[in-house]
Amino acid sequence: MRIDVHTHIFPPDIVRDRARFFEGEPIFKLLYDSPKAKLAGAESLLETMDRDGIDHAVVFGFPWQEMELAVRHNNYVLEMTAKYGSRLIPLGCFNPLDERGDQEAERCFRSGARGLGELAIYGACKADSALKCFEPLIECCRSHAGIMLVHANEPVGHSYPGKAPLGLDFYYSLAKLAAGTPLILAHWGGGLCFYELLKREAQDVLSQVYYDTAASPFLYDPKIYPHMSRVLRKGKILFGSDYPLLAPRRYFKEMAETDLSAAETADISGKNAAHLFGIPTRG
Repeated sequence: MRIDVHTHIFPPDIVRDRARFFEGEPIFKLLYDSPKAKLAGAESLLETMDRDGIDHAVVFGFPWQEMELAVRHNNYVLEMTAKYGSRLIPLGCFNPLDERGDQEAERCFRSGARGLGELAIYGACKADSALKCFEPLIECCRSHAGIMLVHANEPVGHSYPGKAPLGLDFYYSLAKLAAGTPLILAHWGGGLCFYELLKREAQDVLSQVYYDTAASPFLYDPKIYPHMSRVLRKGKILFGSDYPLLAPRRYFKEMAETDLSAAETADISGKNAAHLFGIPTRG
């Protein structure tokens, strides 16, 4: 079984004319101003899933600055998951710094969302202020037995559009705050996964933290797959493609070129996510 836990889908009008939505949305413009930056709808995702052998995909929108846009985008995601059934698993997405976030989170859960994500803070923000904004969102997730997926990126290395300023201290503090709620940190958790080797409190704090592989071919050497598979506790690595940024098959090609065992590949590709999201597996 293959499950992609990190995909973005957009309503048709945004796919057709993205520039119309740049005003008042500097992060959206930063990430998607280039015509090379891909946008895709649910049907395109499903075609890619069929081609690359993906059984299920976790789908979400974009953390718009304008809550009205986020609501409309979430409605699209929820409508598409209702239309196409269990292959698509919806998360509610919005700007986590918006004071109306807990209301939208509650609405999404009541409408069928399985969690919240990809929640992202791309601009300058004090960590304490950000954590305070996450508190009601985590409580909402907890009350609905939901899952939270949060953008994370490495604090060093090359620069690229969307590289967020919050560092590993923030994600570690977020894991403390989210204790008892499954927390997926995107993009290998910005490297926080390496700190699971620390003694004392880290293993407890990070016990319910999972790491997705989104954008890994752009960020890490393929050796990260077998390395982290043997460092982390079983079940913690989740395949995520960041579709439509990258197609799933590129990740499977990279994994096949490493010394991952068949069992390790199966775990990363879908078994771990199936366990987390409660999806029955074959065999």
